[in-house]
Formats: sequence, structure tokens, C-alpha cells
Amino acid sequence: MLLKLNVADNRPLHEQVAGAIRRAIAEGECAPGDRLPSARDLSQALGVNVNTVLRGLRGLRDEGLLEFRRGRGVTVAEGADQRSVLLDRVRELVGDAAHLGYSKADLMEMIRGLA
Repeated sequence: MLLKLNVADNRPLHEQVAGAIRRAIAEGECAPGDRLPSARDLSQALGVNVNTVLRGLRGLRDEGLLEFRRGRGVTVAEGADQRSVLLDRVRELVGDAAHLGYSKADLMEMIRGLA
């Protein structure tokens, strides 16, 4: 897995780490069930602090893209490749809504109205 951070990106480093891993999953570099390198190895490869990498990994775990297993390390969750696509679409929708002056709460109310 070849990850790179964009030095021109203004987002916090942990978000960039998560984005790089998310991109690797979406592009098929990492498939469900694949084990990721250790946080220490990722931090050295990306040139960031190990705690920054861990924060990014925890965010991806909370999104359901990664699984943490004691003794097995961090693996890509089943269905992560599809979830990644959906999350990208949701992020785009939230951005579009904000651009039009709608809050996340407004957007959620719109979605509830569809059910």
C-alpha cells in the first residue's frame, strides 16, 4: 500500500491520513480482510507522528471501514469498499447542502421526510 499526503492540503493531518487510507480502499489497493501496516510503519512512511496515524485509523474504525482486533492488527472491514463510495457521496451531499445554506440538521430532516 503506497500512501502519500498532500503537503498543500489544509486539512488536519489525521484527516489526511484517513483520506489516504480511504482512497486506497476505494481504489482497490486494500480489499476487505486485508491487514494494514502497523501504525508505527504508517507513521514512518507518511512522515507523521504515530498518534496522528492512530487518530486517523480510529476515525475510519468509527466509520466502519476498519476493524481493530487484538493480536491481528487493523484490517479492512467487510463491505468497506462499498461503504467508502457511499460515504463519499454523503460528504458531497453535505457539502452541496451547506453551499445552498442548509445545515446538517436540515438535510437530515429532508432525508427523514423521504422515509
